This record gives sequence, structure tokens and C-alpha cells, in this order.
Amino acid sequence: MAKTVFITGATGLLGRIVFDSFVNAGWTTVGAGFSRAKPPSILKVDLEDQAAIETTLDDIKPSIIIHCAANRFPDQCETDPDSTRALNIASSRRLALAASSRSIFLIYLSTDYVFSGRPGEAPYEATSTPNPPNLYGQTKLAGEKAVLEVCENTGLAVVLRVPVLYGHAESNAESAVNVLIDAVWKATRDKDAQGPMEMDDYSLRYPTNTEDVARVIMDIANRYLNADEARVAMPKILQFSGEQRFTKYQMCQIFAGILGLPLDGMVGKGEDKDAKVARPYDTHLSTKVLKDLGVDVRTMDFTDWWKMEMKAYRR
Repeated sequence: MAKTVFITGATGLLGRIVFDSFVNAGWTTVGAGFSRAKPPSILKVDLEDQAAIETTLDDIKPSIIIHCAANRFPDQCETDPDSTRALNIASSRRLALAASSRSIFLIYLSTDYVFSGRPGEAPYEATSTPNPPNLYGQTKLAGEKAVLEVCENTGLAVVLRVPVLYGHAESNAESAVNVLIDAVWKATRDKDAQGPMEMDDYSLRYPTNTEDVARVIMDIANRYLNADEARVAMPKILQFSGEQRFTKYQMCQIFAGILGLPLDGMVGKGEDKDAKVARPYDTHLSTKVLKDLGVDVRTMDFTDWWKMEMKAYRR
């Protein structure tokens, strides 16, 4: 029998790749968007409307929901905290309630920013104590708790934490990694008029490709669905991450090298203690729980992937 999946945030950076992965695997795949909805495959669903959520689930009858929708930009979260809490927490609880009452399995996408990232603490296990440094991390952690609380006795939900993502994007601004390409071009173009651009060379990041995340989500979906009642005893919090470590400045150096551009218009800078939004130093996620489940946690090589992708950026 054909399996059906419902993907929220299906028009976003990760959601698009997840959507395509399930389509290619032969699933009946329905997505939810809002401003970029494209019926009938991508429905316009207001995740703040409980009735709309329930009607949608009753219509498509999915066996699993992949909850990618979120406000995932820390600066935007701080400037609009009410809508951030509404989407990241309240809507996640609504979705979990609707899913659990219909025996639909839910995968909730979360973030490495649930951890403080203080020097010396990483890598973080799935069981490590969270301590988010900013509102984004706080709301995603609250969303985790809401979903797991609703599904506590049913085994119908699992959390998947991931770090900063990169991949095929409709615009570079969709990804905190992809957007560094624009910074490299700007630094090259404007260096004489504005002086060198400063770029973070302090905080450590583990950029992970959206295609790898989608593959892992597919594996999790199949394993947990096939487990039936046994999934109640399976892990509730999973973590996936690339293992290659870079600062933003180091990523810019890689991009400049691939593009054949000088980077003398950019300089690395140390810790910004006066930043408006606190960001962690190192939130490296352990993938031990996924490995124990037998999930393949290998990832694409960062530089090799970009060498292929950058063909589209050469000017």
C-alpha cells in the first residue's frame, strides 16, 4: 500500500529537498506552505489554525508528518518574538495534538542551538542538558518539549536536531552558509570604497547538506513506522550533523578559492561580545543515537559539493 507523508515548510530550504526525496522514493507526498503554496502538491495551510490542520490531515490521511516549518533565523526571532513563539511552539503543539489523535507519526526538526555552545562542552549527546543562548534556541527547545509531551505515551513523535544547513537554494539568503557567497562577492567588489569586511572567525560551525538531512529523515521515517508498537521504546531525541568544522571566515576562504577571487577585502574577527543576538561558540552534535539505530550518518564533503555547485556562480 502506498505510504503518504505530509511535510510542513515544504517550500523552504530543507522542506523542498525533503519533499523531493519522498516523491522520488514513491511516497504520496503532500506539502504545506503559506506564502509560496502551490496546490495541489503544496497546500496553503495556516499552522496557527487548529481546524485547518485537522481538516488537512483528515483529507490526506498521512502516515507520517515531517515538521520543517519554523522561524529559524535568530535575528528575526529576536525582532518578532510573538510570531516566533506562535510558529515554533504553539503551532508545533497543535500539529502534535492533531497527529497523535489520528495515530500519525511526527518528526519534529530542531536545532543545535538548544545548547549553550560554551567552549569545552561539545560534542553534545542527545541526552545532554539543553541551555539555549537565544530566543530561537529557546523556542525550538520549547517546541521539542511540547511535541514530546503530547506524544509521551504513544511513541508517535521523535525530535531530530540538526546544525546550520546548506544546499540548493532559491536565493542565497535562505541559508546562513549560502549567503556567505554574497559576502565574498561584496567584499571583493567594495573593498576599495568601504575597507575590509569583517567576518566571524571565532564561532565553530558544522555545515550539513540538506540532501544528507533528507536521506536521514527518510531512514528515520521507515525505521520508526516499520517498528509499529515497538517504537514506544525507541529513542525520542535524535541528532544529525556533518563532522567538518569551519568558522564563517574559513567558509568564505573556501568559496573565494573555488570562485578564483581574492579575499583581501575581508578579514576574520574574533569573538563579538557586544552582539545583539547571542550565538554559541561550538554546538557540535553527537550522532551516536542514530549510529546505534543503524542509520548512515556519512555526509557530503563540503568543498567538493560546492565545487560542483559553484559552476552556477561563476561570473
